[in-house]
Amino acid sequence: MNIQATHSADATTVEEALATPQHQPVVDSKGATAVAMQNTLLTPRFYTTDFDTLDAIDVSAVRDEWDTLIGTMKADPNKGHFKKNEDWDHIDWENMAPGLKAEFIDFLISSCTAEFSGCVLYKEMKRRGNNKDITELFQFMARDEARHAGFINDALREAGIAVNLGFLTQKKKYTYFRPKFIYYATYLSEKIGYARYITIFRHLEQNPDKRFHPIFKWFKEWCSDEFRHGEAFALLMKTDPKLTSGVNVYWIKFFLTAVYSTMYVRDHQRPAFHEALGVDTDWYGQEVFRKTSEISRQIFPITLDIDHPRWMKGLKHLQKANADLARHKDNGNIFGRVGAMVRAAVAFVGLYTIPAVRHNVPGETRLEPAY
Repeated sequence: MNIQATHSADATTVEEALATPQHQPVVDSKGATAVAMQNTLLTPRFYTTDFDTLDAIDVSAVRDEWDTLIGTMKADPNKGHFKKNEDWDHIDWENMAPGLKAEFIDFLISSCTAEFSGCVLYKEMKRRGNNKDITELFQFMARDEARHAGFINDALREAGIAVNLGFLTQKKKYTYFRPKFIYYATYLSEKIGYARYITIFRHLEQNPDKRFHPIFKWFKEWCSDEFRHGEAFALLMKTDPKLTSGVNVYWIKFFLTAVYSTMYVRDHQRPAFHEALGVDTDWYGQEVFRKTSEISRQIFPITLDIDHPRWMKGLKHLQKANADLARHKDNGNIFGRVGAMVRAAVAFVGLYTIPAVRHNVPGETRLEPAY
C-alpha cells in the first residue's frame, strides 16, 4: 500500500512533496508572496525552455558517471532530513532586531523562491519528456527542490508569514532561456548555492554563538543536494562539447560575471544579516567565488580572474550604482535612475572585459563535495 507523505521531507516524488502542508499558504502570506513575485535583475526568476531539445539529449558519452550520480539520487541520502527536530531552537521573532528581522525574512523569501523556481522548471522538464534518463534526473531534482522550499516555508511560518507557492506557479512571469543558457545559469546557481551554504555552515561551526537561527544547522545536507544538481548539469553539458567551446566560451564568461556580480550586489543589500553572522561581506563574496571557480573547472575552460585589480573595484562600482538606482527609484528621480543604470552597465562591462584564466578541462567530470 502506498502511504501518502505527510511532510515534504519524507516525500519520494515532487508531486507528493507539493501536496504536503509545508507547501500550503497561511493567512498572512500576501506580503511574502508579493516580494517573491517581484521580477528584477536581483530577484530569483521562473524559467521555461525548449523541452524537446532537453528530451533529445543522449547521455551515452557520460554513461558511467551518469549512472553513478543517478544511483546516489535514487538512494536519496537526505530523505527525512528537511524538517524540524530536537535541534530546532526556539526563535524569539518578536524581539529580533528589526533590521536583522527584515533582512533575514528577505533572505528566506528569496531562497524559498529560488528553490521553488528550480522545482517548477525541473518538474516541467520531467512532465514534458519521454527520455527515461532525463525524466528520471529531473524528477529527483524537482523532489529535492520541493523539500527545500517547503522547509524554508516552515521556517517562515514561525514569523507568521509564508510564500504562496501555488500562486507563484500560476502568476509569476516566466523567462524563456535557450537550453544552453539554462545549463550555464542553473549549473552556476547550483554550484554557487553549494559554495554559499557550505561557507556559512563551516563559519558557524567555528562560531556557534553567531548562529542566530536553527536553519543554518541544515545547510550541510542542503548544499550537498545543490552540489549533486550541479554535477548533473555538468554532465549534460559534457554530452555536447560545443557547449563549452568556441563562441560559447564568451557566453560562459557572461554568465559567470552575471552570477558573481548579482550575488555580490544582493549580499550588500543585507548588512545586518551578515553582521549578525559575523561575516565580512567582501570576504564572504571572494570566498564563495573562489570555491565556485575551483569547482567549475570541472566543465568550463575558463575561470574569472577574481584577484585582478579591477575585479573588486568593479564590483564596488556596480554595488554603488545599484544602491543609487534603488534610491532614485524611490524618490522618483528619473535622470538619477538613468545615470545609475548607465554606471551599472559600464561597471558590468568593465568586469566582463577582465581577461579570463584559461585551463584544460579534466577528462573526468564528476566531483564530490570537498569543503
